[in-house]
Amino acid sequence: MGRKLLLGHSPGTVDGALLFALATGKLDTGDLDYEHELSDVETLNVRVLAGDLDVSAMSIHAYGRAWEDYVLLPGGIKMGEPSGPSVVAYEPLDPSDLAGRVVALPGRFTSEHLALRLFESDVTVRFVRFDEVVSYVRDGFADAGVLVPEVRYSTAPADLHLVLDLGEWWRQRTGLPLPLGGYVAWRGLGGELTMRICEHLKSSIEYALSHRAEALAHLFPSAADPLGEAPAFVRASLSQRALDPGDDGREAVKEFLQCGYRAGLIRKRPEVKFFEY
Repeated sequence: MGRKLLLGHSPGTVDGALLFALATGKLDTGDLDYEHELSDVETLNVRVLAGDLDVSAMSIHAYGRAWEDYVLLPGGIKMGEPSGPSVVAYEPLDPSDLAGRVVALPGRFTSEHLALRLFESDVTVRFVRFDEVVSYVRDGFADAGVLVPEVRYSTAPADLHLVLDLGEWWRQRTGLPLPLGGYVAWRGLGGELTMRICEHLKSSIEYALSHRAEALAHLFPSAADPLGEAPAFVRASLSQRALDPGDDGREAVKEFLQCGYRAGLIRKRPEVKFFEY
């Protein structure tokens, strides 16, 4: 009888490509049986914070609240590069004019929320699904909205005005990439089992990197040329950084969460330590 593990990830995002091999049975996982729980990242954030998942994709902001119970894995870290989440509006708006505005966001625990609050704390936020931000702003319920990179470069209407690229702003402020998400494992699984999970995650990412067209076709099944049509953010995420965040990536995660703590947006100072194996 194999060991069942609940693995949460978002099929319509970069996760769909990174976990393509693991989700489609292309890898030998031995006696480990991964049961895939597919949801948007904010739903996964909430489930991890409730302790419902063994392994999951998770926003870095949310990890700042879950670090005592979950360990951050080195594989699958997603950065906002070459461009990050974007603040958009249907009317031209200067970034300095965001103060006092209503802004739609893709979730309370998303990294987009923390990044926006670090840029401008004096905003009224409205939380909606990541794929409903555009319509929420278009219908006049918010002055601006924050788009995840996948939406900005795939389905966002052309008449939206870019107010601010939060990834570019963060790099100008810190010299570091903006950390958006990663994978976590419940600490109760123990070191040996977590190491095996890391190896399976690594193997799945390596498969995606060496079979880019196949992985992107899985992510964008209707695209005639997945390699050519995939958004720049998705193509950039299929890089060696997906295997290991590097020194600057590790520093970026720590700095992002420490900034959140110092700003009073995260209650307890996070102790960020990646699982090393």
